[in-house]
Formats: sequence, C-alpha cells, structure tokens
Amino acid sequence: MGLKEIKKQANEELEKITNSDELENFRLKYLGRSGELTAVLRSLKDLPINQRKKVGQEANQLRVELEEKLGQKNKFSTADTKNDKNSKLDISAPGIKIEQGHLHPLTQILEEIEEIFQSMGFNVIEGPEIETEYYNFDALNVPKEHPARDMQDTFWLKSDNQKLLLRTHTSPMQIRHMEKNKPPFRIIVPGRCFRYEATDVSHSHTFYQMEGLMIDKNINVANFKAIIAEFFKKLFSKEVEIRLRPSYFPFVEPGFEIDIKMKGKWLEVMGAGMVHPNVLKAAGHDPREWQGFAFGVGLDRMAMIKYGIDDIRLFYNGDLRFLKQF
Repeated sequence: MGLKEIKKQANEELEKITNSDELENFRLKYLGRSGELTAVLRSLKDLPINQRKKVGQEANQLRVELEEKLGQKNKFSTADTKNDKNSKLDISAPGIKIEQGHLHPLTQILEEIEEIFQSMGFNVIEGPEIETEYYNFDALNVPKEHPARDMQDTFWLKSDNQKLLLRTHTSPMQIRHMEKNKPPFRIIVPGRCFRYEATDVSHSHTFYQMEGLMIDKNINVANFKAIIAEFFKKLFSKEVEIRLRPSYFPFVEPGFEIDIKMKGKWLEVMGAGMVHPNVLKAAGHDPREWQGFAFGVGLDRMAMIKYGIDDIRLFYNGDLRFLKQF
C-alpha cells in the first residue's frame, strides 16, 4: 500500500474511533512494529538512492501527523480513568513533545553536493567498500612498489583467493564503471574510504570521499576548471577563487592539486587531473579516441570548510551537543 492510500485510510479510520481499545488497535495497525507505515520506513533501504530521500521525508511526515492526531484522540483512553480517585494519571498535564531527529552534517553536505553535480548532468553511482588489489591499485596505474600498498596506508584483509582490502579511495569505480559503460559519460561516486593512519584534527582512518569522472571526446583541463568553479560557487553560495597546482597522481597525467581561497587564505581541497591513457586502456577504451578528467574531494574537508569546523573527529564521536547544531 502506498503512502497516499495509507494516509487516506488512516484518516478515515481515525474519524470512526470512539474508545481507547479502538485507538490502541489503530496505533498498532499503522505505527506498531508490524504496522503499515513502519513497513514503508523499513523498505527505504531497498529503494534507489534518488527516491529514498523523498519517500523517507513523506513517510516521516505522515508518522508525525498520525502521532499528533493520536494525541488529540487520547481523551478516549483517559476517559475510563478520570473518575478513578486512585488513578495516578493526570489528564490535564501537557503531553511530552516528541523530539525529531535530523540528518548528520556529513549526510547533509553529501546530498547537497550530489544535487549540485546532478544539476550539471552527472549521475550518482556507488561501489563496494571491500575492493581487490586490481581495482584499487593495478588498473589505476599505481606501481607495484608504490608506498600506498604498504601496511601504513592500507587495511589489507585475509583472503584465500585474492588480495582484498578496504578501499583507500573511491577511484576504483572509475575502472568498474568504464568496463561496463561506453563513453561519453559523467559520474560522481560518493562513499566511505579507509586508510591505516593515525587520527588527528585533520585525519581519520575512516573518511568520506567523492570521486568524479567525465569521459568524452575533446575534453580538456578548461572543461574541468569550468565545472569545478561552478561546483564551488553553488556549494558556498558565492564566487570562489580557485587555482591549479601541478602535482602527481599515478592515474592522471597531467595531475594537479586544486586550492580555493577562503577568508584570504589558500586551502588545498582536491586532487585531480586528466585520466591517464593506461587507465583508459585498463578499462577497455582507446585513449586516442576518448579522454577526460577525474577528481577526488574529501566530503569531511568540504564540511569543515563550509561549517567552520576545525577538528574532523567531531563528525565521528557521536556528541549530540555538536550534532544538534546542524
């Protein structure tokens, strides 16, 4: 049963309730552990990511409406006790306000960033957090002797068949997507990443990253700069000065770091570059025909800049005094 049908049926049944027993039966039918509305909320995880937010908001709004109406009808449940001198129930006392939760700040900025890139024609895809050495390193042109493969950077997993690890970046989805899709395309890949390193105010062993990839004919650095400038403009609701500095990443050539100027200071926020020909070949595409750019941005870093937070650990310690500010 859809949300509209549930709402219509519930309102009709509410009008007919005349006693406390009927009220309790109504509560169990719609809001109980096996209730109609509860079933909808539990099914959110099975919906596509682009539908999950809308359906979740509508379902939670309906839950709040039904709970408020139940509170108004609660006079029936107290009618039997109002003449009972031994009753400890004070029917004149105000009800307890139900405290509503809200999205985590990292989830909020993730959804905002997804909407920005979707408005520019990018599709949002997801990938596995447990990766193979091939997709995480080999196909991305990372040399066998690269230090990122050592234990100080990577969480390796015990496996009998192949070398598995917790992905160190969202870049493996470049290969996975290009293997199954023919260009042109533009995608972003948000997700959780893991690196074996110490935690401090700006680093965590677990963090959120978003990969971006655009493959087409005649794509160049100017295309990347235009898109990324529009992204920062929408994210911070103002024009943002950016600069590109030469840098090295195995899977791009040329590679560069992207800095933005905030409050008179340059901040490093992103790594990017033109997709390396070897990466295109590994995914089965001819680099003489197709080219494009890739970039990776830390969502934690974006949230820290946008909200003025100076310690990444605040996102993960579960302190409600911090989380309630968002």
